[in-house]
Amino acid sequence: MSFCGFAQDDELPIQKDTVRRSLRGKVSTLPKAAHNMYKIFSLEKDTVFVDTSLTIKSDYKFNYLRKDNFGVLPFNNDGQTYNTLDFGLNRFDVRPNFGFKAKYFNYYTVEDMKYYSVATPLTELYFKTTLEQGQSVDAFITLNTSKNLNMSIGYKGLRSLGKYINSLSSNGNFIFTTSYSTTSKRYVANLHFAGQDFLNNENGGLQNKADFESGDPEFQQRSRLEVNFDDASSIFKSKRYFVDHTFRINKNDLANTVLLDHQFNYETKSYDFRMTTETEKFGDAYVSSNYSDYTKSNDMYNRLGATFSNSTIGKFNVFIENYQYNYFYDRYSLSDDQVVIPNSIHNNLNAFGGKYFYDKNKIKGYGLFSKAISNQTFSKLELFARYEFDDKNSFTAMYQNLSKVPDLNYILYQSDFINYNWYNSFKNEKINNLKVSAKTQWLTVEVQLTTLNDHLYFSNDDVTGEKILVTPKQYGETINYFSVKAQKEFKFGKFAIDNTFLFQQTEQEAAILNVPKFVTRNTLYYTDKLFKKALFLQTGFTFQYFSKYNANAYNPLISEFYVQDTEKIGDFPLIDFFVNARVRQTRIFLKAEHLNSSFTGNKFYSAPNYPYKDFVIRFGLVWNFFQ
Repeated sequence: MSFCGFAQDDELPIQKDTVRRSLRGKVSTLPKAAHNMYKIFSLEKDTVFVDTSLTIKSDYKFNYLRKDNFGVLPFNNDGQTYNTLDFGLNRFDVRPNFGFKAKYFNYYTVEDMKYYSVATPLTELYFKTTLEQGQSVDAFITLNTSKNLNMSIGYKGLRSLGKYINSLSSNGNFIFTTSYSTTSKRYVANLHFAGQDFLNNENGGLQNKADFESGDPEFQQRSRLEVNFDDASSIFKSKRYFVDHTFRINKNDLANTVLLDHQFNYETKSYDFRMTTETEKFGDAYVSSNYSDYTKSNDMYNRLGATFSNSTIGKFNVFIENYQYNYFYDRYSLSDDQVVIPNSIHNNLNAFGGKYFYDKNKIKGYGLFSKAISNQTFSKLELFARYEFDDKNSFTAMYQNLSKVPDLNYILYQSDFINYNWYNSFKNEKINNLKVSAKTQWLTVEVQLTTLNDHLYFSNDDVTGEKILVTPKQYGETINYFSVKAQKEFKFGKFAIDNTFLFQQTEQEAAILNVPKFVTRNTLYYTDKLFKKALFLQTGFTFQYFSKYNANAYNPLISEFYVQDTEKIGDFPLIDFFVNARVRQTRIFLKAEHLNSSFTGNKFYSAPNYPYKDFVIRFGLVWNFFQ
């Protein structure tokens, strides 16, 4: 993308030297902007400031996702999917999703979007080497053309060949945002465009695990290991246009007023799986080769509401919402001249609801309720409260009661493979979720209790174990999930040890929801300031471990994980060594990942038949510019 501009006035003489001296004088007298003048906020108006410090959390976030990835296990190449170790990371939405959830770990949803307000133009550059022939970059720039208008543009791109046959990743996230408000904040608008695509070559995992686990030097070059598919690929694409804006009725009175709000979201998605050569891994097929499964959808969401604000009773919002979706293929299935599997499903969902905001003294919270008024039923009840004792101690609780519409690929799917054609009528999933957390100066603890009814999942119907014949199913019994996560950092002078521990437990009649009982991460590191405090150094070791369990297996045809009970993974250590440094606004990262892979045995897997990555040394940086 490029821009070009030209302007000229022939009547005015050009005095270059005078202009240059004048500008130089003005710049030298400008005050330096404070750090709290560079704001980042979400759609819910949660605000943070730009942070250029180097802490242990900076090291945890220096990865492809750009966030702490504790509780998820990456596959052997960057840009591939992740296996979820911590079930508590799942987010629930009552509306039906497109499906193909393995593609969503690096997908920016509406809730993930950030908006900005900056005193001067701000740029951030992220770079990290990949595993083989490629780079990972993330860059954005944001500026305020005035105090009222901000714009930002960013792109995250990755290309990595990978160590194994047919494991290429080529992904991109393009983001454009705009924020505008009148000087009196009477009208406020946030909008964004997101164009995202994720291409992965799908090798289907190892053909012979014994070759990998043998430790034979011949197979240390991972491209010599045979995989199930050498020409399969999947690509997920999405485009989203989003607007959220509000208008205050009262011109001057801010304590007692009415606020009108409207939110609009239009999104298109597609998923395409392709493979050229013949395979029997997914069962019989309608064609002998050149398989192509292409799924498309578009949806539009509108919400119109009014917020009543009163100095005595607080704020109360009422709203109505409409959600329309179309999910479709370019074919349908017939039996005796009757359509048994249609080419599309579409619906028009309507709901009404209300939300009450409470913010007095040290207590903040809200209560949200919405219920469908359309043929397709769904409902949502959400309660949230936060109590702050002081800056270091707070207590948070959240409760959710959801009746969720099934994801669309559970209902309808069509494929060149005969077994992967279905048209189902499932009940709504019922979810009760309670999460309580306490952040104190001594310890941070989070407890979660979740109850699932009519839970939807995928499992393999093949009893031989040689094929992947996955179909969606609904579990009629109750699943109870319980977890405790604790985090604490201990400091001893220039040394510190940061610990995160997760315990999980499930109660269920059948093994449907499988999670490791224990997950831990422990980091021992040293920090110091060198070269007359011009450089801040951070170096140490990170140890990660999770207990053995029946991890969900990955199905590349539908980009979903499915339940299996024949193979366990886990019970292997992951040790990283890192050296990080900070020079002004630049953070430099050097890491030796999985340095123990060569001497603790080749039994490290991210999912059944999918090995975790080997030892690799990687370099990168995060650089902020304040113009």
